[in-house]
Amino acid sequence: MRAHRWSAAAGALLVALVATAMSGCSSQPPPPAAPSGTAAAACPEGTLVTGATELSAALAAARPGQTILLAAGRYDAPVEITRSGTADAPITLCGGADAVLVGPSTDSGYTLHLDEASWWVLSGFSVEGGQKGVMLDGSSSNVLAGIRVSDTGDEAVHLRAGSSDNRLEGVVVRGTGLRKAEFGEGVYIGTAESNWCEVSECAPDASDRNVVTGSDIAGTTAEAIDVKEGTTGGELSGNTLDGAASTAVDSLIDVKGSGWLVTGNSGGGTRDGAQVHVVVDGWGGQNRFELNRFAVAADGYGVLLEGAARNAGNTVLCDNVTTVDGVSNPVFVSNVACGG
Repeated sequence: MRAHRWSAAAGALLVALVATAMSGCSSQPPPPAAPSGTAAAACPEGTLVTGATELSAALAAARPGQTILLAAGRYDAPVEITRSGTADAPITLCGGADAVLVGPSTDSGYTLHLDEASWWVLSGFSVEGGQKGVMLDGSSSNVLAGIRVSDTGDEAVHLRAGSSDNRLEGVVVRGTGLRKAEFGEGVYIGTAESNWCEVSECAPDASDRNVVTGSDIAGTTAEAIDVKEGTTGGELSGNTLDGAASTAVDSLIDVKGSGWLVTGNSGGGTRDGAQVHVVVDGWGGQNRFELNRFAVAADGYGVLLEGAARNAGNTVLCDNVTTVDGVSNPVFVSNVACGG
């Protein structure tokens, strides 16, 4: 491993990103605009690693405040992160898009796994393959900025087992569901109730206050973003979503959690833009949809409140815009009356 110095400007940019992300993940106002892929890949001063062996050793010895820099190249996975930074001194793993973590198979395993690891900044590099691309288990207060996740067997990014206060900003997803189309979500937050006993001791998986913002998600065979029952108080904002490959589902966004803000997202390619479901009593309510722009099918809605979700305190503002065949149609903003 060799010391490597990067520009002060690049370091300042990443420090600013960390400060923004760590100060307000639990608040509702929209976060700042996502960095571009080039900006997100700019790395501060740190220790350069080349190859999977050096990377594994660096991660095993990582300490608060340290930056690990990925040289261009392919790094055989699985890549495991089990140490934590602190609020004042996160640990950074940073590289360009040509630094690629490569999963061995789309049939099993995680390419990048954060296991009880918090206060990390993961920036700029690429993740390819694996049954799941990026998995966070019991890992909170992390920032994933400008990384690219592609060609996964199931979902691209999964936050579960109480993984809270994480921020995904400027993440690019391409190509999921290569193993099973119905499991090919772009970003999957929480755990379905049928798996709570396996993941969270039969209690709701409280993966709360996570933010997905400014991300570009396409080529997913299931929802671009799936928010499960048991999650609370997160935000989906300013994301660009393409559901043209979503053969197993009929919406870009599916919300089964409560208290989520869904704002400023855009996309099309599925019947509905977003759906809200009550699959467990007490969940699927108090969600708010505003300023989204969805292109939907002739029989679709911008926001569909399904069944009991119509009376669960969900709000769909009239500033959402829905188009059918390129023509704005306020009738299809929602299947219930829009309003404040």
